[in-house]
Amino acid sequence: MLNHVIYGQPTDLPTLFIVHGLFGSARNWNVIAKRLSDSRQVVTVDQRNHGDSPWYDTHSYADMAGDLAQVISAIGGPVDLVGHSMGGKAAMVLALTQPGLVNRLLVADIAPVAYGHSQMDVLKAARATDLNVENRSALKIPVDDAGVAAFLAQSVDMKEKRWKLNLDVLAKDMDAILGFPSLNQTFGGPTLFLSGGASDYVLPEHRETAKTLFPAAKFAKIPDAGHWLHAEKPREFEAAVRYFMA
Repeated sequence: MLNHVIYGQPTDLPTLFIVHGLFGSARNWNVIAKRLSDSRQVVTVDQRNHGDSPWYDTHSYADMAGDLAQVISAIGGPVDLVGHSMGGKAAMVLALTQPGLVNRLLVADIAPVAYGHSQMDVLKAARATDLNVENRSALKIPVDDAGVAAFLAQSVDMKEKRWKLNLDVLAKDMDAILGFPSLNQTFGGPTLFLSGGASDYVLPEHRETAKTLFPAAKFAKIPDAGHWLHAEKPREFEAAVRYFMA
């Protein structure tokens, strides 16, 4: 089963279940999860091949949705589900294939479509990083964006001097990660596609596909936020989650 962290106690509200994106982990959501746990139980997970969860030989959305279903079944569902980027796609596949486990769905800055960009440069940078340094701040991850470098550094086990990312499998299945499976099911529950106003991940031409799969979908943006909207505008993101999930 996936490694997961539980915040707060069960209440009359459904558990809020948060799924991180590519190269992320449950710890990325620590602050937001703690704040949202003031009114309900919140659970964050490390997805397969990430964080402290098991490593597997595959990394498809069917795999990820199955992993999420296992945890939700163990903690008790249905849940209110939040997924960012790759985690948003995994959350969508779960809602489409096992709708009984999902009450409300918030998809953060991703659409149910295939993307043409690649993250292979990030994987190459990770592989080129010297992990034999004294502390995390001394890591020199060769990417141009300091924010991306700091984000990646969180996935280094400094004690063991290793990545908490299964770089080989993520590279092997990158096409599947960038894609989206062809599914005939729909999810009729309340759905919000929340994107960053400065991001180009959710475009107007994606809405028809989203509405076909999620007929009740609504769309909203957080102004001046990019793809990492929850990190760039945490208070606004938190407010949007509270409003939608209420």
